[in-house]
Amino acid sequence: MNILILGGGGREHALAWAVKQNPKCDRLIVAPGNAGIAAIAECAALDILDGDAVAVFAAAHAIDFVIIGPEAPLAAGVSDRLRMAGLSVFGPSQAAARLESSKAFTKAICAAVDAPTAGYAHLTDARAAHAHVTSQGAPIVIKADGLAAGKGVVVAMTEAEAHAAIDDMFAGSLGVAGAEVVIEEFMEGEEASFFLLVDGTTILPIGTAQDHKRAFDGDTGPNTGGMGAYSPAPVLTPAIAERAIAEIIAPTMAEMARRGTPYQGVLFAGLMIRDGQAQLVEYNARFGDPECQVLMMRLGAQALDLMLACAQGRLDGASVAWADDHALGVVLAARGYPGAYAKGSTIRGLDALPDSSTGMVFHAGTMRQSDRLQANGGRVLCVTARGATLHEAHTRAYAMVDMIDWPEGFCRRDIGWRAL
Repeated sequence: MNILILGGGGREHALAWAVKQNPKCDRLIVAPGNAGIAAIAECAALDILDGDAVAVFAAAHAIDFVIIGPEAPLAAGVSDRLRMAGLSVFGPSQAAARLESSKAFTKAICAAVDAPTAGYAHLTDARAAHAHVTSQGAPIVIKADGLAAGKGVVVAMTEAEAHAAIDDMFAGSLGVAGAEVVIEEFMEGEEASFFLLVDGTTILPIGTAQDHKRAFDGDTGPNTGGMGAYSPAPVLTPAIAERAIAEIIAPTMAEMARRGTPYQGVLFAGLMIRDGQAQLVEYNARFGDPECQVLMMRLGAQALDLMLACAQGRLDGASVAWADDHALGVVLAARGYPGAYAKGSTIRGLDALPDSSTGMVFHAGTMRQSDRLQANGGRVLCVTARGATLHEAHTRAYAMVDMIDWPEGFCRRDIGWRAL
């Protein structure tokens, strides 16, 4: 089977690593890929937001299956164009991906099915948004309605922070993503990530994780795309997960189907858990990053079989074979991230690290310059390890981190602290 993965981050490296282990994979191409992915797959320069170009490329390379990693191609309708070309695709339609690409759309769906979530207001001008914050007070959550690469949410602990976030979004700091905002009540509790495969009819849970959004130890500093993650998430117990499916996930999927836009792909539900109950924080229409890295470490080769079953509408006969293990990933980022950072610094020491089912460095923002590995982004690497216990995975991951020579990078030293 010839497989094409769209994307070039740590999530796509993890997907490629898992897919490559499956004997069904004869040829693997990742577009555009990165320096780490290039070691295990072919990389191709391709505009992954151009559905026509991707369809032509797939035909020219006899691609049998396409896995769409990031959210932007989904929002651009690339999955629809590829399905029109007769390809088997892992990723929801453009219409179904609105569960991620529009916060207001998701809130409307939740309201229609009475799914537990935060109270909200959808606002299209700054004056009304400021007035709403003044009337509600803080803490309060300001969200850009559209896609903002993980940077469109501000948890404002003061009214001043909320007003500043509104000014930034409506001033265009996030482009068109911030042209409208959703302002939510602040939810208290512990947040966890729940991943499920949906084939339009059947829902199959495939794992839980918790990530660390803040840049620095102790959950301090600015929000980021994620500084580390671990799986499973102890706070998301089987009983809470079952209730979340019954009260949130299944009603949402039924409403999507009722509207003529059935969901087919991975569904990432961010849940806030308090007193044994879950509320929906948000949906994402793809795997999280860095959650994907820890999930793929635990799933391995079966990930391809599960994604194929999802794309082909066969989830009713699928199951996940979980080992009783844990995985933990630590993100190494360029100093200055999530603000301004420099590119081009050299990373050394990776050649001495393990590349196995118990330890793996997934690349996100890297490139090769002659024989040197260079940083080429904000979040650059995700050092990931498995263990029989979370403590063992934690010890292995940080031992690997300490072998990497990159003075221009930084990481948190407390990934997994809630569970440990």
